[in-house]
Amino acid sequence: MTATPAETYRRLLRHVLPYKGRFALAIVGMVVLALTEPAVPALLQPLLDDSFVAKDPNSVTLVAALLVAVFVLRGLSAYLSALGLAWVAGRLVMDLRTQMFERLLTVPTRFIDAQSAGKLISKVTYDATQVMEAATHVVTVLIKDSLAVAGLLAWMAWINLELTLIAIVTAPCVALIVRHFSRRLRNMSRGLQDSMGDMTHVLNEVIEGQGVVRVFGGQPYERRRFRQVANAGRLFHLKFISAGAATGPIAQLIVAFALAAVIMVAAQQAVDETITIGGFASFFTAMAMVFSPLRRLTHVNSRLQRGVAAADSVFTLIDEAVERDSGTVRARSIAGHVEFKGVNFAYPHSDSLALEDVDLVIAPGETVALVGPSGSGKTTLTHLLPRFYEVDEGRVLLDGVDLRDYTLASLREQVALVSQDIVLFNDTVAANIAYGPMASASRNAVEAAAEQANAMDFIRNLPDGFDTDIGENGVRLSGGQRQRLAIARAFLKQAPVLIMDEATSALDNRSERRVQEALDALRAGRTTLIVAHRLTTVERADRIVVMSEGRVVEQGSHADLLAGNSLYAGLYRFQFARQANG
Repeated sequence: MTATPAETYRRLLRHVLPYKGRFALAIVGMVVLALTEPAVPALLQPLLDDSFVAKDPNSVTLVAALLVAVFVLRGLSAYLSALGLAWVAGRLVMDLRTQMFERLLTVPTRFIDAQSAGKLISKVTYDATQVMEAATHVVTVLIKDSLAVAGLLAWMAWINLELTLIAIVTAPCVALIVRHFSRRLRNMSRGLQDSMGDMTHVLNEVIEGQGVVRVFGGQPYERRRFRQVANAGRLFHLKFISAGAATGPIAQLIVAFALAAVIMVAAQQAVDETITIGGFASFFTAMAMVFSPLRRLTHVNSRLQRGVAAADSVFTLIDEAVERDSGTVRARSIAGHVEFKGVNFAYPHSDSLALEDVDLVIAPGETVALVGPSGSGKTTLTHLLPRFYEVDEGRVLLDGVDLRDYTLASLREQVALVSQDIVLFNDTVAANIAYGPMASASRNAVEAAAEQANAMDFIRNLPDGFDTDIGENGVRLSGGQRQRLAIARAFLKQAPVLIMDEATSALDNRSERRVQEALDALRAGRTTLIVAHRLTTVERADRIVVMSEGRVVEQGSHADLLAGNSLYAGLYRFQFARQANG
């Protein structure tokens, strides 16, 4: 059920409770600032009636001293409220961003697959910024300006109730105008947030794929695509500004009519001597001063709606369900016996099964190579083991225990993964090898893993060796070097189950031979699933499992499968043989 704007904003304010002390201090500053607002017109009446009309010099001195004192107090309270509220708002946004980031670390892989990376980044950056504006500017206006308006109106009523009633008759009209534009402002704000997400998505794709864009001449296409999303953002922003800008002038026009009526009535009262010069000047000044906070109150709606829409977007991500982790069994001393029993799996929004009725048993320490045409389900099958995805039907067992019965953390401790899409971090070589809980590993262990992965030759030549920063996703390294660091990470983990998804695809033949020797040693006593097309990797497997259209269609040794008229034999002739001869 979608939360109402009021519920969303109340939830946002509940995040301020941990900082209620500083927030209360900022509110006190705003209250003092607001309560001193009527002091200026209040001092104006004795200044005119007593000082200038009655010509009392003592009154002039007193009023001047009080005026200075009022502005000193206003300055201190304004500084206190602005600083306190900015501190609270900064912590609020940091907390929300942290919660969003933590949720991104724990949401199911299905959710990440269904989202645009640009839109997720936009939620954490742009939307959070809009929330901060709602938490600072909006709160300031609602508290300070509302109290200022109330104080000024009270002073006006004290001076002349009849004129005050004429002035406040405009309030219902202004409220109706604000309400009319609220929904449009909120809708435009949501559209603007979506367009910012689309723009971030296009930027992210172009930056990451700049090589493909340049080689294939995609610049004109990308220019058109970026111009479209940028223009969509411009139009939403223009519509938002249009709706917000219309609120103020219409409200101000109504106030102007009220002001004209007040002048006419006050002029008649002056003729009847029911109001003094000082009283009229004080009333008129107070009414003029009401205009500024009232105008801010009418404009605050646009920022409020933008902040509510942004908060709604932020809370949608924070409320996203995390990976199911209801298991109670801690995986310890795993032998590595893997069994797929009647497994069916389909990706979200897909009309066909990615895996269908898969039955496969892998003995502890056995190396199984998964081969088959692209899209046959090889990588999908391996991704079920660390529970990146949950099976739709059937079971996956590790040492006879359903994977869902293991705690996620302990299950994933038993699995090492090297995929064809290498992921490295903007950190040192050592930190990328000893990643996560392995950060406590000794330098000797890290160096040993690098040696096994055939990575020491290039690491020694780096400016700072293992302490060299490799840049975003290892941009300062070659493809083969990046691949070997990822392999070294798997060596260091020493998990009983090893998944290699095209793990040697970026290595030259000489490097692959050396890494393959290390892989042979690593496989001893470990269950290994290999998704590969390289002939040398497949030949070394204890068993080859051939998949097609999500099914296991045949399995056996390299020699046995080549001897028959099998799908594997066809793949070997048309693909593997070509690679061998290449």
